[in-house]
Amino acid sequence: MTATTVDGATAPQAAAPSRAVSTVTPKAAIALGVVLALYALLLLLAPHEGDARFRLSTERDLFVLPTLEVPALATAWVCAAIGLAVVALAVVRNLGGRRVPLWGTVLYAAALLVGFLAWAAAGSPRDLSVVGLLSGAVVLCVPIVYGALGGVIGERAGVVNIAIEGQLLAGAFTAAIVGSLTNSPWAGLLAAMVASVLVALVLGLFAITYKVNQIIVGVVLNVLVIGLTSFLYSQVLVPSAEVLNTTTRFARIPIPFLERIPLLGPVLFNQTIVVYLMFVMVFAVWFALYRTRWGLRVRAVGEHPKAADTVGIDVVRTRYRAVVTAGAVAGIGGAFYTVVSINQFNREMTAGAGFIALAAVIFGKWNPVRAALAGLLFGFATNLQNVLSVVGSPVPSQFMLMLPYVVTLLAVAGLVGRSRPPAADGVPYTKE
Repeated sequence: MTATTVDGATAPQAAAPSRAVSTVTPKAAIALGVVLALYALLLLLAPHEGDARFRLSTERDLFVLPTLEVPALATAWVCAAIGLAVVALAVVRNLGGRRVPLWGTVLYAAALLVGFLAWAAAGSPRDLSVVGLLSGAVVLCVPIVYGALGGVIGERAGVVNIAIEGQLLAGAFTAAIVGSLTNSPWAGLLAAMVASVLVALVLGLFAITYKVNQIIVGVVLNVLVIGLTSFLYSQVLVPSAEVLNTTTRFARIPIPFLERIPLLGPVLFNQTIVVYLMFVMVFAVWFALYRTRWGLRVRAVGEHPKAADTVGIDVVRTRYRAVVTAGAVAGIGGAFYTVVSINQFNREMTAGAGFIALAAVIFGKWNPVRAALAGLLFGFATNLQNVLSVVGSPVPSQFMLMLPYVVTLLAVAGLVGRSRPPAADGVPYTKE
């Protein structure tokens, strides 16, 4: 039998491998049960009496949704009951050799989140703004999502990109200077992409051409960029801040009518061009990886580079192109800091967002859509601690910042299924 290759040639087709037997482990049910037990323990040890008020609209909406007022403790326990039902479902399906359905996991997470918010906002004199919580999550997830998309592209081609943090920081620094000199956020955005691509080329040079350990190269690049930008910030930007470190930011572009839809309008349709581009970029990366010849080649060299080389794919060139593309995407996320969020560069302002993006790649199972949703989760958790501090919640902010990392550990441990990287990820290729 023969099979058509990527370039249209034919090659012998191997016999179809036998289907692997999938063993369903109890890890998901155990993780769900442990989280539910901790949640119930919180309600028992620190019960909050009073009502929780959720504000669902803004004054600019087409029509104002009424503020939702619920008994906090009762709502929290009802949500716990829903979580218990999902845990029972997980146990039953596990005994039957089946996995927990995705809708069950989503229902479980939503129920415990609503219950926790009701518990945290109990008796507060201020309403908890759902619109503010969601819109802040979208804004905070932007650099993480761009970094995660860059990580997915690079690792799908077999190159581990630990240097996402350095790419984001280089992009932010360059966007600040160029944006300040030209008084144009667009120029800053393009400059950030170029700077991030240069970092990516250094990564490719050592990881692909010289076959240096990719993790070590990524860590060294991060340290190098942090040191270089910190030095230039103190020696160049601080003395000339008015000229070199005062950018013009992108303005919000409200979409007529849509931005006045209650709840979702202010969240999705009253953002800057960089946020709108993020939505487009998620789809574009997914389409490019799974619906184009380029994406097929990228995934081929990431899974089995020798086989890809056999059918005529240039492994080195494909990996370089993927790394450069990933750098350009990550550069947009870096520009976000200085042409969208604030109008100046600060030392180490990315604050580990590149490593969070790398965690989102793993959480999302190296899929661009799932990685973007994981980035949104990280942004939501970051903004949640800000919102809870406004309503006077007793929950320490440090615990809220821990939440996305705990969720990532649970996901990698099997809560959302097995997480397997591309087979040749991080493995240098030598043409024989």
